[in-house]
This record gives sequence, C-alpha cells and structure tokens, in this order.
Amino acid sequence: MLNRLFFQRIDNSPLIIFRIFFGILVSLECFGAIATGWVKRNIVEPQYTFPFIDFAWLETLTDPEMYFYFSLMGILGIFIALGFRYRFSIIAFTLLWIGSYLMQKSAYNNHYYLLVLVSSLMCLFPAHKDYSFDVRMGKVQKENSMYGYVKWIIVLQLFIVYTYASIAKLYGDWLDFSMIDVLMKPKVNYFLVGDLLQEPWIHKIIGSFGILFDLFIIPSLLWKPTRKVAFISSIFFHLFNSIIFQIGIFPYLSLAFIVFFFEPEMIRKLFFKNKVPLVLHKTLVPSYKNPFLICFYIYFLLQLLLPVRHYFIKDDVLWTEEGHRMSWRMMLRERSGTGRFKVVRDNGKEVFIDLKNYLNVGQRRKVLSYPDFTWQFAQYLKRDLENQGEEVSVYLMNSKVSINGRPPSPFIDPTVDLANISWRPFKHSDWILPSQLDN
Repeated sequence: MLNRLFFQRIDNSPLIIFRIFFGILVSLECFGAIATGWVKRNIVEPQYTFPFIDFAWLETLTDPEMYFYFSLMGILGIFIALGFRYRFSIIAFTLLWIGSYLMQKSAYNNHYYLLVLVSSLMCLFPAHKDYSFDVRMGKVQKENSMYGYVKWIIVLQLFIVYTYASIAKLYGDWLDFSMIDVLMKPKVNYFLVGDLLQEPWIHKIIGSFGILFDLFIIPSLLWKPTRKVAFISSIFFHLFNSIIFQIGIFPYLSLAFIVFFFEPEMIRKLFFKNKVPLVLHKTLVPSYKNPFLICFYIYFLLQLLLPVRHYFIKDDVLWTEEGHRMSWRMMLRERSGTGRFKVVRDNGKEVFIDLKNYLNVGQRRKVLSYPDFTWQFAQYLKRDLENQGEEVSVYLMNSKVSINGRPPSPFIDPTVDLANISWRPFKHSDWILPSQLDN
C-alpha cells in the first residue's frame, strides 16, 4: 500500500504548473513588498527590527541592501517560474526568504512561515523536469512523471495547517463570535460591504464557516464527489480573505495548491495540451526509500508537535503568547497594551523611556502587549546604554494588556529586571503575570 501510494509514478503536470504559479506569486510578493512600502516600514526605517530571538545577527543590512535583497528574491521567483537554473534558484530563494522571515517579527504572519515550509519542500521536488528552461538548455532530462509522494507531502502539509487552524478556533471568543466582531470593526468603512460586515448574523456565518472550512476542505478536495463544491468554496473563502484582510499572495497560493487534488490527467489537459500522456509502468521502489521514510516521519512528527507545544506550557497561550508562532493560530486575538519602561542606572537614578524615540507606532503596540517583544526591547535598551558605558536594569511599570476588547489586566511583573533575565523558548516566563481571561 505504501509503495503504491508513495512510489507509483504519476503525471507531474500538477507539480509543473504549481512551480509556475509559485514562482510568479513569490515574485509578486517580493516586488510588492518594496512597492507598497512594506520593506521600508518594517525593515529599513526602524532602529531595531525585532528579529527572532537568537537571530540578531540578521540585523546587518542597510537601506539600499534591503531593497536589493527583496529584488533578488523577486528575480529568483521569476527564474523559478521559468524553470531557469531551478535548483539553484529555489534553494537561493528559500535561504533568502528564511532570512527575511527571521529578521523581523513586527509584521509577523503565519503565511510567511508556510512559505518557509513550502519553498523548502520545493527544493527537493523535481519541479523543473518539464516546461522549463533547464530542459530546453539540456541541463536536466525531460520527464513527464514524478513519484506519488510529491503529491502526498503537499496534501499532508496542508491537512495539518487547516486542521490545526480549525481546532484553534474552538475557543470562547470565536465560538461566541466576539472575535469576528473585533476583526470586522476596522472594516466598517469598506466600500459596499463595510456596514454589512458589522451585522451579528454575518459574524455567525463567518465564524461558523471559518471552522467548518478549515476542518473539511482537505478531505472534501480529496473525495471526488465533493471536490467541485470544495473548489468553489475555496475560491470564495480565499478571495474573501484577500479582499477583506488584504494578506498579499497567500490566498492565491492556497488556491494554487488545489492543482494537487485534481486528477493529473485533467491538469495536463487543462494546462499542457501538447504534453505526452503518462503511460503507467510497474512500481519501482527507489533505492533511497528507507532514508526518505525516516526523513518523512521526522518532518511530519515535528509538524504535528510544534502546534501543540503551548499545551505543555503553563497558562493560556491566548494570554502569554508562548507557543503561538508556528502553530497555525490565525486571526484569533487582538491585543493592546499600556505601560512605561523604567531604566535604573548603576548610580540608582531612574529614567522613564519615551518609546517614540526608539520605535514606530506598530512596534510600540507590540512592545507593550507581546512578552517576547517586551523582553527584546529591554535587552536592546541594555545594550544601547552599556555601549555608553552604563550598567542598567530595565523594568516595565504599570503594564496592562487587553485581549479581544476585554478590560485591561496586569501583564508584566514590575519587580522583574527584564534586562538581566534569560529567554526560555519552551518554558513559561514567570514574569508574565497569571492570566485573568474568563475562558
């Protein structure tokens, strides 16, 4: 059964067309990040970009270098679509994208993490074996088939993403639709639909559909009798997200994945009418079967465990944020915080920090409501002042956070010197005060 599922040769048309879609979309994402000012706002202008903890060394590129960095990724996206020097192009893009993902968190999005995973997988797939410049130039031999595991790796990855996204929504603020109200309030001025999006009955439809879509979309696409309905639902769902939430290429990337769910022969006839049909042969198990299966099990074990790690960390992830990232917890909370950073110098003098001197508006909101940002900023202040020859302690005073519109509650312990404690990525930080959430 496993040999037939993973190692049977199937038509590679879905992978070839996905490569083309993928390359075009990531190119648009990278050039769009420059054109819309995303790179300028989140990486170029800030004094400090809040890289992932332990990746501060990525904060080295200056203004023109960052524009070149994203332009290079955009060009590599075009090369990927064309299948030009594919293996080099996809590996180079993946490394650069991982770098851009790790170098800032202020504009964090789960979709950026998904692109890390997908581009990493594409490094391993033979997506350049047809309809590519590599074939035309004789760099690789033309093939019209691929192993079945290519399809099933994509399917299983998407199943994990959507299923965990659905499970994460099964909490009080989503189930009573108050979170939908929070999400839709900023959309009140949208043309035509702004007022409609404020209606409670619309919130119930959106909230219910969000849970059911995420839970059933992959099984529905896999089962032929429901595939067309699932496809139409996917178009509606992802276009709605694109228009209402304006989240870049990712709704369209999600639609591109659907080519793996239709029969390869149908994809071939739709996109590659002149492509030679695949003639099925006896299944030949490759020599690397056992190493492949070991890597397969390890990878997907990690994908299954990472999203549940917050259950093993003290207190509610909705409050502490510990274990939130890389867990497919999407659009589940709106946080706002208040407080003042106090620096105590080695001579005992106390100074309150004006955040406007260090951070932009978005960063100030993060620093006062997300604990890892709070800790990182304290470390940044410590380094900045120590470079001036001063030993300091840093405290966050009168810290309060509101989750999803609740009344603000005390958040960070004001007696803890944040500049002189270590970050523990897989353990609860006791300087985060206990949750006062009611669910």
